[in-house]
Amino acid sequence: MLILVLGWANLSAQTLQPYTIGVESENPMKDVVKETITKLAEHGFDVVGQYMPANDKNRWILVVTHEQLFKAVEVVDGLAGFAATLRVGITLEGGKTIVSYTTPNYWGNAYYGDNFTRVQDHYVKVLTSFEKAMGAMGDYKGVGFGSEKGLEVDKLRKYHYMFGMPYFEDVEELEDFDSYAEAIKTIDKKLEGGVANVKLVYKVNIPHTNLTLYGLALSGENGEAKFLPTIDLTTPKHTAFLPYEMLVNDKEVVMLHGRFRIALSFPDLTMGTFTKIMSTPGDIEDMLEQIVD
Repeated sequence: MLILVLGWANLSAQTLQPYTIGVESENPMKDVVKETITKLAEHGFDVVGQYMPANDKNRWILVVTHEQLFKAVEVVDGLAGFAATLRVGITLEGGKTIVSYTTPNYWGNAYYGDNFTRVQDHYVKVLTSFEKAMGAMGDYKGVGFGSEKGLEVDKLRKYHYMFGMPYFEDVEELEDFDSYAEAIKTIDKKLEGGVANVKLVYKVNIPHTNLTLYGLALSGENGEAKFLPTIDLTTPKHTAFLPYEMLVNDKEVVMLHGRFRIALSFPDLTMGTFTKIMSTPGDIEDMLEQIVD
């Protein structure tokens, strides 16, 4: 019993970082992108979307899913649909091309909360797949970044930036439809017809659920090129922060609150920096609402 208690205490005290450096390369960025896609596919990942965030030629994003991520979502369902994908950032900085990815356990604990214990075996397999894919490209780094001290598991499972700020479950409801099918049909039609300053990066239908996750690139005067340079101040860059997501959860369409999603991605930013993008959560919501109107 004492061993179990000590083991749980060690797990709870573990600190996690939002992002992990997989590999660094001297090769041209376009070659690294191509190789990364190949190695990810060889190790169980499906690249469901990719794009250049904030129109920055030094950044590229791959969005991936994995059979084990789908299996995890099926266990909990509902808002767990936001955890169906992970992101790989490829960034040219300091004369090197850095391949990083969203740390599975960081985002898993934040999105599943206490339910993470029910799906953690799936996440072990996803993490192993990342390590093998990155290792196949060169010297695997496995170095976490994105927070100087990292966040403890207990804090991640009930994360909010500070008192009065939203938690994971405090989503913004964009629209409520009569059925799941109607929601999907409406969104797809809008995106196919074109939506101002919003472009589809990926669409993932999660098997055996009424859940569909959309990843969306945001442009225009209030888009990524406005807020990303303001908050992505440190190195390595947090390229894998994007794209922003919208989830169809049965008949309801929701997005994570900007003051949760952005803070979780940049947990060390000061309130002074967040104040500079005070309008961004509302701007993002306004852009995504166009898709469901």
